[in-house]
Amino acid sequence: MKTIINGKLIVPDSNGDFKIVSEALTFDEKIISIGDVPNDTELIDAQGLFISPGFINIHIHGAAGVDTMDDNSDALKILADFLPITGVTSFLPTTMTMPLEKIYRALNRIRNGKNFLHGAKILGAHLEGPFISKKFNGAQAIENILPADFEPIKNFVDVIKIITVAPENCGVEFISRCREKNIVVSIGHSAATYDEALTAIHHGANHITHLFNAQTGLHHRKPGIVGAALDSNATVELIADNVHVHAAAQRVVAKCKPRSEIILITDSIRACGIGNGVSELGGQKVFVNGQIATLEDGTLVGSVAPMNQVVKNFRDNTGWNVEQVVELVTKNPALELGIYDKLGSLTVGKAADVILFDDAFNVAKSFVGGRQMQIDFIAR
Repeated sequence: MKTIINGKLIVPDSNGDFKIVSEALTFDEKIISIGDVPNDTELIDAQGLFISPGFINIHIHGAAGVDTMDDNSDALKILADFLPITGVTSFLPTTMTMPLEKIYRALNRIRNGKNFLHGAKILGAHLEGPFISKKFNGAQAIENILPADFEPIKNFVDVIKIITVAPENCGVEFISRCREKNIVVSIGHSAATYDEALTAIHHGANHITHLFNAQTGLHHRKPGIVGAALDSNATVELIADNVHVHAAAQRVVAKCKPRSEIILITDSIRACGIGNGVSELGGQKVFVNGQIATLEDGTLVGSVAPMNQVVKNFRDNTGWNVEQVVELVTKNPALELGIYDKLGSLTVGKAADVILFDDAFNVAKSFVGGRQMQIDFIAR
């Protein structure tokens, strides 16, 4: 049993909104109590740091030199071990549009990875493609794009938690079958019009993959997917790396959407945490220079920003409080996945996924299910 003292504890108030309190947090595998310090506990002095629920990343391809699509049984373990450094204690490894057999192998590895006993927890998979638009493929290989069909994925409904589709290429029946299996249907990599997107949202595709990127934008006569997202109750993903989404666009989302409908993601690739140079994504060569990663033709690909950086960026860009931005990577993704009863907040009885970070979101300590992860505290 451990008790963290002398920190700024982020917990839900009576309305569920996160607030900061000066209380002790006691836990083993789960949160035991908030408040009094029990006897016979290991004391951890937070020294004024924030004490937060662990971050949940629902859209991440890779980092630390590995990728979800790697045909390597150790790749997900390496990724899971790296993520607590960035504050992430659970995640959805995200696939690419590749041949179905390669996608199936990745989904089987993710299924088996849910039983890992170390590192960040694997909650399931985010299936990004192959049921997307050839017009907005982004870094996804066009030759592997397929029409939406439930049959090819029916044997993986236990592992797929989110599926990104182009609604103009999939019918209402496909969306309904996914929703029946508790799979979140997300609009992305799509050429859908405002009306097509809004129709899909109303039929259950109530999630938007990396808002603004690889989709029809907001025009005053053609509002597109972005317009439908801002004009509905759809939950939107946002890559707040200041590359994929300008700071001003982040502020627009913060003003247009309720806090409960925004989830920050990284969409990071294997180059995250590695630095400049040549990398790879979906069999394609990637060039990394600073915070920008592109294909040879200049196409922007996934980000190289870690989760603690995107949270800091959004805080800095919007002026929101720390406790408010923390909701976007803890409570909101847990609610979207239907697991807020198990994790996503520091509440008695929930999993002891806990992180400690400073004002710049540098992570000092990370606990997954009460087990302390091995990380180095490196200030920017």
